[in-house]
Amino acid sequence: MIPIRDEIPTRRVPIVNYLLIALNILVYLFQSMLGPNEQALIYEFALIPFSVTTSISLGDITDIFTSMFMHAGLAHIGGNMLYLWIFGDNVEDRMGRGRYLFFYLIGGIVASLTHILTNPGSQIPTVGASGAIAAVLGAYLVLYPQSRVLTLVPLGFFIRMTMLPASIVLGLWFVLQFFSGVTSLGGPDVGGVAFWAHIGGFVAGVVLANVLARREVPERVTYW
Repeated sequence: MIPIRDEIPTRRVPIVNYLLIALNILVYLFQSMLGPNEQALIYEFALIPFSVTTSISLGDITDIFTSMFMHAGLAHIGGNMLYLWIFGDNVEDRMGRGRYLFFYLIGGIVASLTHILTNPGSQIPTVGASGAIAAVLGAYLVLYPQSRVLTLVPLGFFIRMTMLPASIVLGLWFVLQFFSGVTSLGGPDVGGVAFWAHIGGFVAGVVLANVLARREVPERVTYW
Protein backbone atom coordinates (compact mmCIF):
# COMPACT_ATOMS: atom_id res chain seq x y z
CA MET A 1 0.00 0.00 0.00
CA ILE A 2 1.21 3.47 -0.86
CA PRO A 3 -0.33 6.44 0.99
CA ILE A 4 -1.06 9.53 -1.08
CA ARG A 5 -2.55 12.02 1.38
CA ASP A 6 -4.60 12.21 4.54
CA GLU A 7 -7.79 14.17 5.13
CA ILE A 8 -6.82 16.29 8.16
CA PRO A 9 -5.96 19.94 7.47
CA THR A 10 -3.37 21.68 9.63
CA ARG A 11 -4.16 24.81 11.64
CA ARG A 12 -0.74 26.38 11.08
CA VAL A 13 2.04 26.12 8.51
CA PRO A 14 4.24 23.09 9.42
CA ILE A 15 7.50 25.01 9.08
CA VAL A 16 9.68 22.45 10.89
CA ASN A 17 8.35 19.59 8.78
CA TYR A 18 9.02 21.56 5.60
CA LEU A 19 12.55 22.38 6.76
CA LEU A 20 13.27 18.73 7.59
CA ILE A 21 12.12 17.67 4.14
CA ALA A 22 14.17 20.42 2.50
CA LEU A 23 17.29 19.51 4.49
CA ASN A 24 17.01 15.83 3.56
CA ILE A 25 16.61 16.71 -0.11
CA LEU A 26 19.54 19.15 -0.07
CA VAL A 27 21.83 16.60 1.56
CA TYR A 28 20.79 13.99 -1.01
CA LEU A 29 21.49 16.40 -3.87
CA PHE A 30 24.90 17.13 -2.39
CA GLN A 31 25.61 13.40 -2.16
CA SER A 32 24.58 12.92 -5.78
CA MET A 33 26.94 15.65 -6.95
CA LEU A 34 29.96 13.89 -5.43
CA GLY A 35 29.94 11.04 -7.93
CA PRO A 36 32.61 8.42 -7.03
CA ASN A 37 33.39 10.27 -3.79
CA GLU A 38 29.90 9.67 -2.42
CA GLN A 39 30.89 6.35 -0.85
CA ALA A 40 33.66 8.06 1.11
CA LEU A 41 31.16 10.58 2.45
CA ILE A 42 28.78 7.80 3.47
CA TYR A 43 31.47 5.90 5.37
CA GLU A 44 32.52 9.12 7.07
CA PHE A 45 29.09 10.25 8.29
CA ALA A 46 26.89 7.12 8.29
CA LEU A 47 26.11 5.09 11.40
CA ILE A 48 28.18 1.89 11.66
CA PRO A 49 27.02 -0.29 14.61
CA PHE A 50 30.35 -2.12 14.95
CA SER A 51 32.20 1.17 15.47
CA VAL A 52 29.83 2.13 18.28
CA THR A 53 29.95 -1.22 20.09
CA THR A 54 33.73 -1.61 19.93
CA SER A 55 35.20 1.83 20.64
CA ILE A 56 32.62 4.59 20.77
CA SER A 57 33.88 8.09 20.05
CA LEU A 58 32.45 11.56 19.60
CA GLY A 59 32.36 10.93 15.86
CA ASP A 60 30.17 7.86 16.37
CA ILE A 61 27.71 9.95 18.40
CA THR A 62 27.50 12.69 15.77
CA ASP A 63 27.10 10.03 13.08
CA ILE A 64 23.75 9.12 14.65
CA PHE A 65 22.52 12.57 13.68
CA THR A 66 24.26 12.98 10.32
CA SER A 67 23.10 9.55 9.14
CA MET A 68 19.49 10.64 9.69
CA PHE A 69 19.77 13.11 6.81
CA MET A 70 21.53 10.89 4.27
CA HIS A 71 19.91 8.45 1.84
CA ALA A 72 21.06 5.58 -0.35
CA GLY A 73 19.11 6.36 -3.50
CA LEU A 74 16.21 8.18 -5.15
CA ALA A 75 13.62 5.55 -4.17
CA HIS A 76 14.90 5.62 -0.59
CA ILE A 77 14.55 9.36 -0.12
CA GLY A 78 11.39 9.52 -2.23
CA GLY A 79 9.54 7.02 -0.04
CA ASN A 80 10.75 8.59 3.19
CA MET A 81 9.84 12.13 2.20
CA LEU A 82 6.41 11.03 0.98
CA TYR A 83 5.58 9.60 4.41
CA LEU A 84 7.03 12.64 6.19
CA TRP A 85 5.04 14.99 3.95
CA ILE A 86 1.75 13.18 4.56
CA PHE A 87 1.96 12.51 8.29
CA GLY A 88 4.52 14.93 9.73
CA ASP A 89 2.52 18.14 9.33
CA ASN A 90 -0.33 16.96 11.56
CA VAL A 91 2.02 15.67 14.25
CA GLU A 92 3.81 19.03 14.27
CA ASP A 93 0.42 20.73 14.47
CA ARG A 94 -0.41 18.88 17.69
CA MET A 95 3.02 19.15 19.31
CA GLY A 96 4.12 22.60 18.26
CA ARG A 97 7.29 23.39 16.35
CA GLY A 98 9.88 23.14 19.12
CA ARG A 99 8.48 19.94 20.59
CA TYR A 100 8.11 18.40 17.15
CA LEU A 101 11.77 18.99 16.29
CA PHE A 102 12.81 17.51 19.65
CA PHE A 103 10.47 14.56 19.07
CA TYR A 104 11.81 13.93 15.56
CA LEU A 105 15.44 13.86 16.69
CA ILE A 106 14.74 11.70 19.75
CA GLY A 107 12.79 9.28 17.56
CA GLY A 108 15.78 9.03 15.24
CA ILE A 109 18.15 8.46 18.15
CA VAL A 110 16.00 5.67 19.61
CA ALA A 111 15.75 4.08 16.16
CA SER A 112 19.54 4.17 15.76
CA LEU A 113 20.13 2.68 19.22
CA THR A 114 17.64 -0.09 18.48
CA HIS A 115 19.48 -0.88 15.27
CA ILE A 116 22.80 -0.97 17.12
CA LEU A 117 21.45 -3.29 19.83
CA THR A 118 20.01 -5.73 17.30
CA ASN A 119 22.99 -5.58 14.91
CA PRO A 120 26.00 -4.90 17.16
CA GLY A 121 28.54 -6.52 14.84
CA SER A 122 27.35 -4.95 11.58
CA GLN A 123 30.00 -3.01 9.68
CA ILE A 124 27.55 -1.84 7.03
CA PRO A 125 26.96 1.94 6.96
CA THR A 126 23.37 2.81 7.89
CA VAL A 127 21.73 5.93 6.48
CA GLY A 128 18.23 7.29 6.19
CA ALA A 129 15.50 9.20 7.97
CA SER A 130 13.32 6.08 8.21
CA GLY A 131 13.76 5.66 11.97
CA ALA A 132 12.73 9.23 12.77
CA ILE A 133 9.87 9.04 10.28
CA ALA A 134 8.74 5.77 11.86
CA ALA A 135 8.41 7.75 15.10
CA VAL A 136 6.19 10.23 13.22
CA LEU A 137 4.02 7.35 12.02
CA GLY A 138 3.69 5.99 15.54
CA ALA A 139 2.67 9.39 16.87
CA TYR A 140 0.16 9.89 14.05
CA LEU A 141 -1.42 6.53 14.83
CA VAL A 142 -1.90 7.59 18.46
CA LEU A 143 -3.14 11.10 17.70
CA TYR A 144 -5.30 10.45 14.62
CA PRO A 145 -6.32 6.77 14.56
CA GLN A 146 -9.65 7.54 12.86
CA SER A 147 -8.14 9.73 10.15
CA ARG A 148 -8.62 8.39 6.65
CA VAL A 149 -5.73 8.12 4.20
CA LEU A 150 -6.03 8.03 0.42
CA THR A 151 -4.06 4.92 -0.47
CA LEU A 152 -2.94 3.06 -3.59
CA VAL A 153 -3.75 -0.62 -3.06
CA PRO A 154 -2.30 -3.14 -5.58
CA LEU A 155 -4.75 -5.91 -6.48
CA GLY A 156 -2.88 -8.29 -8.76
CA PHE A 157 -2.43 -6.51 -12.09
CA PHE A 158 -4.69 -3.66 -11.00
CA ILE A 159 -4.18 -0.76 -8.61
CA ARG A 160 -7.10 0.69 -6.71
CA MET A 161 -7.15 4.07 -5.00
CA THR A 162 -9.24 4.07 -1.84
CA MET A 163 -9.65 5.80 1.51
CA LEU A 164 -8.48 3.67 4.45
CA PRO A 165 -8.33 4.40 8.19
CA ALA A 166 -4.88 5.42 9.40
CA SER A 167 -5.09 2.59 11.92
CA ILE A 168 -5.10 0.09 9.05
CA VAL A 169 -2.46 1.78 6.89
CA LEU A 170 0.00 2.38 9.71
CA GLY A 171 -0.93 -0.73 11.68
CA LEU A 172 -0.18 -2.97 8.70
CA TRP A 173 3.04 -1.07 8.07
CA PHE A 174 4.19 -1.79 11.63
CA VAL A 175 3.17 -5.45 11.46
CA LEU A 176 5.19 -5.85 8.27
CA GLN A 177 8.22 -4.20 9.85
CA PHE A 178 7.95 -6.36 12.96
CA PHE A 179 7.55 -9.60 11.02
CA SER A 180 10.50 -8.71 8.78
CA GLY A 181 12.57 -7.70 11.79
CA VAL A 182 11.94 -10.96 13.62
CA THR A 183 12.81 -13.06 10.57
CA SER A 184 16.03 -11.07 10.06
CA LEU A 185 17.38 -11.79 13.55
CA GLY A 186 20.45 -13.98 13.48
CA GLY A 187 20.75 -13.67 9.72
CA PRO A 188 23.91 -12.91 7.76
CA ASP A 189 25.41 -9.43 7.78
CA VAL A 190 24.10 -8.21 4.46
CA GLY A 191 22.84 -4.87 3.26
CA GLY A 192 19.16 -4.10 3.28
CA VAL A 193 16.46 -2.48 5.35
CA ALA A 194 17.05 -1.66 9.03
CA PHE A 195 13.73 -3.10 10.20
CA TRP A 196 14.53 -2.85 13.90
CA ALA A 197 15.34 0.84 13.53
CA HIS A 198 11.82 1.26 12.14
CA ILE A 199 10.34 -0.72 15.01
CA GLY A 200 12.27 1.21 17.64
CA GLY A 201 11.35 4.54 16.09
CA PHE A 202 7.68 3.62 15.81
CA VAL A 203 7.45 2.52 19.46
CA ALA A 204 9.26 5.70 20.54
CA GLY A 205 6.72 7.73 18.58
CA VAL A 206 3.79 6.00 20.27
CA VAL A 207 5.27 6.70 23.71
CA LEU A 208 6.39 10.27 23.06
CA ALA A 209 3.10 11.25 21.46
CA ASN A 210 1.38 10.73 24.79
CA VAL A 211 3.96 12.95 26.49
CA LEU A 212 4.59 15.76 24.02
CA ALA A 213 1.32 16.24 22.13
CA ARG A 214 -0.99 18.98 23.23
CA ARG A 215 -4.54 18.14 24.20
CA GLU A 216 -6.76 18.74 21.22
CA VAL A 217 -9.06 21.69 21.81
CA PRO A 218 -12.31 21.73 19.80
CA GLU A 219 -12.76 24.70 17.54
CA ARG A 220 -15.14 27.35 18.82
CA VAL A 221 -18.65 26.93 17.48
CA THR A 222 -20.93 29.92 16.94
CA TYR A 223 -24.68 29.32 17.00
CA TRP A 224 -27.04 31.66 15.18
